[in-house]
Formats: sequence, C-alpha cells, structure tokens
Amino acid sequence: MTLPESMLPEPELRPALADVQAVYSRAALPDPYPLYERARSHGQVVPVPEWNAVAIFGHEEASQVLRSPAALSGQQIGQAVEVGQVSEAMQLLAPMMLFHNGPSHARLRGLVSAAFTPRVVAEQEELVRGLVREMLRAEEGRPFDLVDKLAVPLPVAVITGMLGLSKDDEQQFRAWTQSVAELLGGIDQSPELMARIEGDAREMRAYFRDLAGDLRAHPQPGLLSALAAAEDEEGRLSSAELLANAVLLLAAGHETTSNLIGRGVLALQEQPGAWAELAALPDIGNTLADELLRFTSPVQLTGRALGAPLEIGGQMYPAGTHTMLLLAAANRDERTFTDANRLNLTRANAGRHLAFASGPHYCLGASLARLETRVVFGELARYPKLRVLEQTPQYRPNIVLRGLSKLMVEL
Repeated sequence: MTLPESMLPEPELRPALADVQAVYSRAALPDPYPLYERARSHGQVVPVPEWNAVAIFGHEEASQVLRSPAALSGQQIGQAVEVGQVSEAMQLLAPMMLFHNGPSHARLRGLVSAAFTPRVVAEQEELVRGLVREMLRAEEGRPFDLVDKLAVPLPVAVITGMLGLSKDDEQQFRAWTQSVAELLGGIDQSPELMARIEGDAREMRAYFRDLAGDLRAHPQPGLLSALAAAEDEEGRLSSAELLANAVLLLAAGHETTSNLIGRGVLALQEQPGAWAELAALPDIGNTLADELLRFTSPVQLTGRALGAPLEIGGQMYPAGTHTMLLLAAANRDERTFTDANRLNLTRANAGRHLAFASGPHYCLGASLARLETRVVFGELARYPKLRVLEQTPQYRPNIVLRGLSKLMVEL
C-alpha cells in the first residue's frame, strides 16, 4: 500500500543545509553561537543551492559582499510592492533608505545625513549621562529589571528627544518600534501578531501623515523638523519618505542599543574578571564600545541579493543569488579576531567589527550608538559590585535583532 504524501517521512537534509537551517530557527534563540560554529565547519562560505543562496560566516567574505555594488538591499520588499502586495507594513517599510540602492539610496541617505550631523550627536552626551544616572539612582538598593528600567527606556528617550517627539508619546513609540523589530526579524508569524503589526503600521502612518507639511509650515526643534526641511536638487523628502526614515531612526536608534546594553552587561558578568576590568579602566572609550558591539552583535544577520555576478570565497555566484550574511559569526572569525569568543576590553582591532555593517549601508547612527555605549558602561562601572540575578536569561523571539526580554540585576 502507498502512504499518502502527508504521512511520508521528511527527506533527510544534507548536513550543510541542516546546519545552516538551524541558524534561522528557534533553536538559535537561547545561544546561536554554537550553531554558527557548526555551520562554519562546512566553510566560511557555504553554498545553499536549495535556496538559491549562499551563507557567509567569514569576516573578510561578509565585508566584501557588504561593500560590493553588486549586493543589493531590500529586493524582496521592492518586489512585493511591484506585484501589488501593499500591506500597511510594506507601505511603511518601502521608502526606508535601508531598502534602497544606488542613486535612490544615496538621495535618501544624503537628506537624512544633512539633519543627523556629528554636532547633533555630540550634543546628546550630557543628556545621556544625566538620564543614566537618574535611572540607576532610582534602582539602588533593590533588585530590578535592567532591560525594563535602563536598556529600553534610555535609548527610547534619547532618540525621541532628538527627533523632537513628545515625551508623552514615548510609550507609544516604544510599542510601535517593537512591532517594526518583530516585522524585520521576528520568528513568530502568527495571524494575531501580523494583525497587530498591521494595526501599528496604520497608526504610525496616520500619526505622521500630515507631519511633513506641518513641520515645514511651523518648524520645531529636533531632527524631524530638520528632516522635513532638508532639500537637494531633487527636492525634499515626501511625507511617506519622512515617515519611513523617521521610523527607521526610531527603531534603529533604540532597538540595537537596547540589545547591546542588556547583553553587554550579561557578557561582562559571565566572563570571570571582566566586570572588575571594566571598573578599573581609566577611560571608557570607543575601543570598549566596539568590543562590546563585536561580541554581542545586536544585529545578528542580514542579507543581500546579487544584482550582478560576484566572486565570493573563490567561487563565482550568479546574479539573483541571495547572500545570507551571518554578521555575528563574522564578528567571531578567528582569522580576524584572536581569541574571538572572549571579551577583550582593550582589543586593538575591535573597530573592524561588522555590527554596523559596511559599505553604502553602514549604520548612520554608529556615532550615537558608540556615545550611548561609552556613557552607559562608564556609569555602570561606578558599581563594582553589580551582579546579575538571572539563572537563565530570557531572550525575545527575534533571530535578527537579538536581545534580552528581561535581566534582573542588583547594583
């Protein structure tokens, strides 16, 4: 008798495919690094013909792809819009510079960069320091959730303040950008979650719908007003572009830094002697910030589609190939970083990490993330007896933006 197809055993996957697939599954949530190393055992560059893809674990190879003009970002979103899949979420994401390439990307990035200047970032240092001290003083003498009381509210307050958004709306923006994070990297695709994301996208678009015109007519302090006023030879940002890139700044401006703070504290506590070494550092500078970024990789992975043939790791891949860039694995590549699985707070080449990507899409907010990291860990270093109380740290169900959902500590 012949078994129906639904009752037949699943065909056994070849080992390389199975190991790459595991990296993109729920199995990666508690600790993806052993899975990265198991997949890397098949090579720094692992072809996955079943997916018309190639998985890249090596630092040199990932950096090469990120810097190549042949590697295109956001192709899937562009294709979805072209075929009419215009959900609220897609309409929100499509104008983000993150998903544009070439002249279109250069225009959007140029207009946003004109407002997001080094001076604007540098002016945030005292604000950040004051907020961190206030938040920590409020929790002295009792156990508290570092994620809820510091790692999330601090960067939310900083970026909403920089944008010129109302402090009363902070909680609303925190919820909205959480939905953006889940859309970009969550593994829960339940109808209930997707309905919530659609609802949040609709609310965001409604909130910002008339904002561009209002800000041009009545300029206000903050980045949003500067973004609305920014202009080049092709004109200003449209309302949809202003919304999308404001949301990108909101999400990128706090999601990655929130994840870095929580996981950075945990990593320093887990490595014997590291917290004492932090407390003894004479200067909390960019080297420490970059090493924490390298080690924690707040953005674990990304992808690019090849718009033209490209040689990667000695093999030529045709246009249309999807490159799966495992940034966190690249940041632990022993060929680039000696003793890569260990935090070295004075690592000389820590700045070579790919936590901010590389090439045309290098993170626009890198200087702000470094500033916040320097200030936060400089202030935390004033508590040499800080200890983590969690036996089993809890992670959010997001394989791209990897972060803790809770971390109980005591100062």
